[in-house]
Amino acid sequence: MTEQLTEQTATAAASGNSATERFLEKGVAADSSTERVDKLATEVIGAVHEVIRRNKVTYEEYDALKAWLIQVGLDGEWPLFLDVWIEHVVEEVANEDREGTQGSIEGPYYVPGSPEFQAEATLPMRDDEPGTPLLFQGQVTSTSGQPLGGAHVEMWHADDYGYYSQYAPGLPEWNLRGTVVTDEQGRFKIHTIQPAPYQIPHDGACGKLISAAGWHAWRPAHLHLKVSAPDHQLITSQLYFQGGDYVDNDIAQAVKPNLILNPTPAADGTGNEVTYNFVLDPA
Repeated sequence: MTEQLTEQTATAAASGNSATERFLEKGVAADSSTERVDKLATEVIGAVHEVIRRNKVTYEEYDALKAWLIQVGLDGEWPLFLDVWIEHVVEEVANEDREGTQGSIEGPYYVPGSPEFQAEATLPMRDDEPGTPLLFQGQVTSTSGQPLGGAHVEMWHADDYGYYSQYAPGLPEWNLRGTVVTDEQGRFKIHTIQPAPYQIPHDGACGKLISAAGWHAWRPAHLHLKVSAPDHQLITSQLYFQGGDYVDNDIAQAVKPNLILNPTPAADGTGNEVTYNFVLDPA
């Protein structure tokens, strides 16, 4: 009899390979000049040389690093490694001149093409979806204060066990993923489940680094969002929960004070609700 896989049987290797496949589907390329590639590559390699010299790295440590780097690739964990430890700095630089809502990292678990809904909607979920109901509502405006009707509020997040659909077995394809189109006043209401904190996959190469360095593998509970409107810049962000575990020591270092939510009990007595408004910069 074939074993029925469930989200609790997810592995780092399976999750990592899925993230790698998704990333490669982008067909990513950068239009960088030879001079810029030379500058960036030379500085990165030079920084590594300096770390080796300053810390007197041994051949044993060098060989261990080489073996670990090879294993990161074999486990398909390069997207995980880069998104957890590097992306927050790239995001900081990319959005440093933004006047509107602050950004945060996309992370490795984004999937384009989620189902589209009108201004008030419930994200796709199982009939018995575990967790606390959450009403997430707000308005999308421009930096000039103009409501942006027809804006797209794309949301995805982990479930109450800390797993993402399409990256853990047993979950429906679009579980807790969807795109909501705002009404004429730029308003939206999204009914979902409050996500849980989770550990990044740690049974693979990234987990070996975490263990060897004595770090923890936890990310605080968060909502992922991409918000866009015609003639405005798309913003990719994450929203966290006041008082939640690991908000102060996120392994991905992606939490910002302006991105922390403070939910209150819902008016109808079922779960929590929170209001958060998005402000988009002009394109």
